[in-house]
Amino acid sequence: MLSSTVDRVPAHTAAHINQRIRQLTRENIERASLGGPAQIDRRLAELDEEWDIERTLEANAASVMLAGTALALFVDRRFLALPALVGAFLLQHALQGWCPPLPLFRRLGVRTAGEIEEERRALQAMRNGTPRATGSPVHGAGAAIERIR
Repeated sequence: MLSSTVDRVPAHTAAHINQRIRQLTRENIERASLGGPAQIDRRLAELDEEWDIERTLEANAASVMLAGTALALFVDRRFLALPALVGAFLLQHALQGWCPPLPLFRRLGVRTAGEIEEERRALQAMRNGTPRATGSPVHGAGAAIERIR
């Protein structure tokens, strides 16, 4: 069965790691909000530069494929197995949302584009004082996240 694009990475990540990533997101929002609008703007700029899990996996796969190809050209042709294996892993990730490096990158805190966007929307809601969907002020990271969901 093919997983939804939005849910496939968190669905294939251990619950405690997903929880840790959510907690770090709340802490980032809280820390930025305590610094006021200027700190929120700085954090939003940082989020523009943050690599999501897809970009990280793609860069990792491309690097390993290039290294395997170079090793096959200059050392031993059996190294061609490496790019083939990485290609299979990328296909598996595209179809199922899981591949061998995924647990490592998630443990390192690499987030999905949706998780990054959730933090961005919560920070924007806090900076503006009110999210578009409601008319009441937003106070605290938890309230901001709940309002944008």
